[in-house]
Amino acid sequence: MNSPDQLPILAGVQTSEPPQQPAMPALARLARLLLANAPQDGSFETCIPGVHAIRASTTSAELVHGLHRPALCIVAQGAKTVMLGEESYEYDPSRMMIFSLDLPIAAMIRQASVAAPYLSFRLDFDQQRLAELILKAYPEGVPAVRDRRAVYVAQAGEAIVDAAARLMALAGQPEDAALLAPLAIDEIMLRLLRGPFGARLAQLGRVESHRIGKVVDWIRRNYDRPVRIDDMAELAHMSPSSLHEHFKSLTSMSPLQFQKTLRLQEARRLMLSSGMDAGLASQRVGYASPSQFSREYARHFGSAPTRDMLRLRNAGLAQAVSFTQ
Repeated sequence: MNSPDQLPILAGVQTSEPPQQPAMPALARLARLLLANAPQDGSFETCIPGVHAIRASTTSAELVHGLHRPALCIVAQGAKTVMLGEESYEYDPSRMMIFSLDLPIAAMIRQASVAAPYLSFRLDFDQQRLAELILKAYPEGVPAVRDRRAVYVAQAGEAIVDAAARLMALAGQPEDAALLAPLAIDEIMLRLLRGPFGARLAQLGRVESHRIGKVVDWIRRNYDRPVRIDDMAELAHMSPSSLHEHFKSLTSMSPLQFQKTLRLQEARRLMLSSGMDAGLASQRVGYASPSQFSREYARHFGSAPTRDMLRLRNAGLAQAVSFTQ
């Protein structure tokens, strides 16, 4: 099996809709506003809570790993590949990527330059407000869906891109933003709920998805503790087999794989950012066996911890422990 750092670029790339021509006027405006709100490379939170402007002037030297919170991301310029487990997703101008749960991903910017940087809009979901809007969008109940994966890539459409541009414009007008930004955010959320992904997004309000969300949240906060499937099943009020089925259908991973990914990501961050040695880092994230940690680390990142740290430091790749959406 390929490690995430040996990304199969063409194999398994997921798109949920066929490519279409981007909505150029709204997209160009969104790109200009993102440049204004992201004066240099990085992720910048605006005066509007949950609204971010992201910029990158170079392509990624390798995959960057991190935990992505529930959010809508729209690429206005450039291109990016995201991996979730063994699945890969690619999105470029006018495409949107929707994350409906906290998910451990690996990402790589494929197209960016100083003259034409990668630019992305991100709106973090307010889960309580989303639940309220689901009732408005589906007053007679949410239709059943077969695909429940908690990540989705599709064309954003001119209406959503235009709403994102208007929201980003309000980031430069704090007084107006306080009154008008919630309306623009509601518009975006309702358009998502009424679009092709809407039923899947709304399904996350169902009991089963809420229960899986509780398990995801527990693992995220307690990744360094032993995980027993029976305990997770009790938390979710499901049988162990039902928990495994629903968890994997949403995240593409089992609960134990999800936990292992979080552990390895955090261990890598600790070693690279603080100089912690592999033995201490493995203990810090919950491994009892240094040899098991080394094996799983090498399988996940492509090389043993010490060798990986040497390579990253020599290449000046400290950003490999976090990512820009």
